[in-house]
Amino acid sequence: MKLQSPRRRTLRLRTRVTLFFSLTALVASLGLAVVTYAVARSFLIGEREQTARTQAYANAKTVRDQLLAEQTFEILNLRTESEGFPLLVRDGVAFGVGSDHSLADFPLDLQTLVNGGGSGQQRFEFDDKPYVAVGIDMPAANAQYFEAFPMESTEGNLRAIATALLVGSGATILFAAFLGWWTSKRLLRPLSRVATAAGEIASGGLDARMPQENDPDLDRLARSFNDMADAVQARLEREARFASDVSHELRSPITALTAAVEVLDGRRADLPERTQQALDVVVSQVRRFDGMVMDLLELSRIDAGSTELHREEVDVRELLARIAQRYGFAEVAIDVDGKVPPVVRIDKLRFERILANLLENASSHGGGPVRMFAEMRGRTALILGVDDSGPGVARGERSRIFERFARGSAARHRVGTGLGLSLVAEHAHAHGGEAWVEDRPGGGARFKVSFLEVV
Repeated sequence: MKLQSPRRRTLRLRTRVTLFFSLTALVASLGLAVVTYAVARSFLIGEREQTARTQAYANAKTVRDQLLAEQTFEILNLRTESEGFPLLVRDGVAFGVGSDHSLADFPLDLQTLVNGGGSGQQRFEFDDKPYVAVGIDMPAANAQYFEAFPMESTEGNLRAIATALLVGSGATILFAAFLGWWTSKRLLRPLSRVATAAGEIASGGLDARMPQENDPDLDRLARSFNDMADAVQARLEREARFASDVSHELRSPITALTAAVEVLDGRRADLPERTQQALDVVVSQVRRFDGMVMDLLELSRIDAGSTELHREEVDVRELLARIAQRYGFAEVAIDVDGKVPPVVRIDKLRFERILANLLENASSHGGGPVRMFAEMRGRTALILGVDDSGPGVARGERSRIFERFARGSAARHRVGTGLGLSLVAEHAHAHGGEAWVEDRPGGGARFKVSFLEVV
């Protein structure tokens, strides 16, 4: 036997749509944020370096002109930025602002470039703060000029831009998630209505239909579902009418046959032995046929909804004994739990039909009933049960045997209509309950039926 692989659990469609919108927004917003930040960073740093280079060359020209004119030169007179610092090197001697800075504060690569007769710029860190340094060689004055410009404001602007982009990306993702949730909810709303209508139809409400939709595509879905529901309802009603009509049409000839067979059976002593054997077969089959027609008529009335639930107050102990006596099972033990109230509200005719069918089923297929019992489940539910001494019911057949014309393996070669247990289930559903079968301790089967709201 091939084992069925376990069904893999997947996310709900609404969750998957929401995640799709969120992931799409995440990729798009992060990509846009990275590109925007890269462009902004390149622009701001380039602009800052250009400003620093222009300012440094202007200051270097001022220094060179003053040195060539052999004027008194004070580096403090240069126009420098706050937190920036210039440095002049002439004849191997460095002149800076105070004693806080020296040539060692500037990048070594930049020093090497300037000492070799070149000019350039380089970013570096000093005291854990970002700077851009510009170095200029002035061979005419036999000097080199260095100046450091702070980059902290530029880095601060970049951090602010990065924060804004991240916040914007987060807000975009949240908005996309909400949009995905709202869109999926709106798109799945017709499917929810389809599921609701299908559930009502499955539970017996064949008149359930979907409302008309404004959207053409969704309206097509609604119309297709309603057409399908109309076809299913028409077919079920046609089949129900056919079964009812056939049952009614068979009732008259069956009645005539039963009467004729009873007359022959009453004069069986006048018949030869072989004719008596044939008569026994005819009598049993006519009675079986008559029982099947009666069951079909009862089921057709239930399907048509022409049978109503008439609750009345009854004593379960007395009713169990009376039904057992009426159907020839007076010797079967009756066990009523002490929690069962003296009077319960049930449909007495349906209760009798259920118990009679369970007793007949146990007698025909279960080796005979050995016990009838009644007990309470909770405060308002009554449980009726019948134990038999048969082989029991296989687990794979326990739900199927309550279907119409279904037979368990133990009853496959026995006489019966296959409708008794289905009637038990139908009458149980009318009381808001259900019918099921269990294993009886010690062997056999235990059939149970629940009745709701009996108190």
